[in-house]
Amino acid sequence: MSLHAKVQGDTVVITVRGDMNVKSIASIEPLLAELLIHSIPSKRFEWHLERLTHFDSAAALLLYTFDKKSRSLGATCKFHANTNHQNIIDAVYHRDYHSSGVVDHRLGPVATVGKMAIQKYQSFKDFLAFVGELFSALLIYLLHPKSIRFKEIYHAIEESSINALGIIALTTFLIGVVLAYQSSIQLKMYGANIFIVDMLGISVLRELAPLIAAIVIAGRSGSAFAAQIGVMKITEELDAMKTMGFDPYLFLVLPRIIALMVMMPLIIFFADIMAMLGGMVVAAIELGISAQLFVDRFNEAVAMKHFFIGISKGPFFGFIIAAIGIFRGLMVENDTRSIGINTTKSVVEAIFMVIICDAIFSIIYTSLGI
Repeated sequence: MSLHAKVQGDTVVITVRGDMNVKSIASIEPLLAELLIHSIPSKRFEWHLERLTHFDSAAALLLYTFDKKSRSLGATCKFHANTNHQNIIDAVYHRDYHSSGVVDHRLGPVATVGKMAIQKYQSFKDFLAFVGELFSALLIYLLHPKSIRFKEIYHAIEESSINALGIIALTTFLIGVVLAYQSSIQLKMYGANIFIVDMLGISVLRELAPLIAAIVIAGRSGSAFAAQIGVMKITEELDAMKTMGFDPYLFLVLPRIIALMVMMPLIIFFADIMAMLGGMVVAAIELGISAQLFVDRFNEAVAMKHFFIGISKGPFFGFIIAAIGIFRGLMVENDTRSIGINTTKSVVEAIFMVIICDAIFSIIYTSLGI
């Protein structure tokens, strides 16, 4: 094999003849490295490969690596080859595009958008497959109640819900304080102090307490599910369970989902109490409304339907948070960086889906006149 390079203005023309394959490329690698160093500030490398007799994927990978290095230095590469050799080069670019996330810059932003669309579509297909497996495991639970892992469910309840009550209490109490304080300023201007109870009761019970509680649980417990399952996948504990005949969906997935679906209504109820307590404190300090008057007005003005509307969202929020967290844990690959990426995705996606679910509930209840 022979390689000849000639500078023409800001272009380096490289002509290769003979066999360019895995046996011969070792002899030209030092030449290419030296060429790359000494040819910059040239802005373009033009490869003429038409006279090659043999060409393989190892040579194409060498050209691809040279292309990447030249682009990092501000130069570009263009290849002139016959159809067979060009197909090999394109295959190397295509493989790297899908396996390592490197985009063929020759395709520009179109390739980036296409890659993102493919990834989202594949992720959606994987999630549908996960949901299918989930309901298959749930069917086993229903047909064989003795297979229900009560111990794991109790442990998941303690870990994901009971231990989260402290941060739920603090967050919702402060939300109630802020909402009541901001409202009291406006209500005092019109002498409508007592209506702070109406406003707090309806807004907190219907929307704010369920939504804030779900967001906190998504950030705390949803991310924990993703990290736990991800670590178990990296350490091959999931594979070991399958080898020993244990179904991870029965032992790990369903207990966490059932625990959060059962506990979310109770968490929302607790959030309701703490938010109203925060509003009660501000009402007493800023508006002079005693606790007894606050409670009496609450019983009179706030219908029970608002409470049940908020509580009814709990199981759906719990399912969304747990399912997305566990799914992202199962998507972890064999490196620790993947744990951080999928844990972050679990929180963002869970919060996003909770907000969408809440909006759907609001539309449905409003349409029904509830």
